[in-house]
Amino acid sequence: MKDIDWTKLTFSYTETDYMIHCRYENGAWGPLQASTDKTLPIHVAAAGLQYAQQCFEGIKAYRRADGTIGIFRPEENARRMQASAKAMYMPPLPTETFLQAVTMAVQKNIEWLPPYGTGATLYIRPIMFGTTPKVGVSPASEFEFCVIVTPIGPYYPAGFGTTPFVINRHVDRAAPLGTGQYKVGGNYASSFRATEPAHEAGVGVLFLDSAEHKYLDECGGANIFLVKNGTYCTPKSDSILPSIINRTLMELCRDLNIPVEERRIPVTELGEFQEAASCGTGAAISPISRITDPDNGITYNYGEDAGPICQLLYKTLRDIQFGRVPDKHKWCYMI
Repeated sequence: MKDIDWTKLTFSYTETDYMIHCRYENGAWGPLQASTDKTLPIHVAAAGLQYAQQCFEGIKAYRRADGTIGIFRPEENARRMQASAKAMYMPPLPTETFLQAVTMAVQKNIEWLPPYGTGATLYIRPIMFGTTPKVGVSPASEFEFCVIVTPIGPYYPAGFGTTPFVINRHVDRAAPLGTGQYKVGGNYASSFRATEPAHEAGVGVLFLDSAEHKYLDECGGANIFLVKNGTYCTPKSDSILPSIINRTLMELCRDLNIPVEERRIPVTELGEFQEAASCGTGAAISPISRITDPDNGITYNYGEDAGPICQLLYKTLRDIQFGRVPDKHKWCYMI
């Protein structure tokens, strides 16, 4: 195991030992290969560079309480990446190959997997992109699939502490019937002009629906859920990325007899909720202290401490991920 102060890690990239990759050409995916070189020879006219023909995923591996190693729900990531690949006119990678690549990436970089009890995890980043040189607007016929890993700490500096958010009606992260429901880089790059100034000011960004700017969409690069009179509520829209963590939390709510509503949530309803949080692989759950609507001069307060349902869901999720309680849904892919 590497000599690292695991408790001081942030959500940033640290170079590890191996990358896993394979190539699609002549109509088929080739064998997986491990490489210590994290660079690839890519033509400057590659479709992934010219026309953003790419997609990616985010997964975490955990060193668990009993010393075993689990990857959280990678089969769901495989399915989501297949959907993203099809949307970007790329060949979907078979689930078995995806799982082999992710497992190999963890095993080859096992000394970078943080020890149990530090709160740190090993973040796994699969990515696929077109490599065929293109100038005319058309899809590639050759593709690269890669997996890199890096040890990380909390996504937000506050960890499970609360973060304030601000509504932004002047930037749209994704268009209706566009790519919002897929995990593609363009969705994130298009949000930077809103998220980066907000992060510099110490707040997160809440995006609204792009058509009317009346309904909640996403929190920067994560889903949002809110709690109203004991009910878990999360936005429903074709422009929202189907977060695996959000889906997991909804399943946990049903286990815990917490009512769930997945529906359109108007901005005007924000004052009726008692708790709010962003959720995703990076942050797991990050409670929201307040949401400010600068265009209307309104601030909705949810408290400087995480509410009871946020706390319960966070503890339940982390206990499963770190192997402290039985995994009755078999969400942890053991290696």
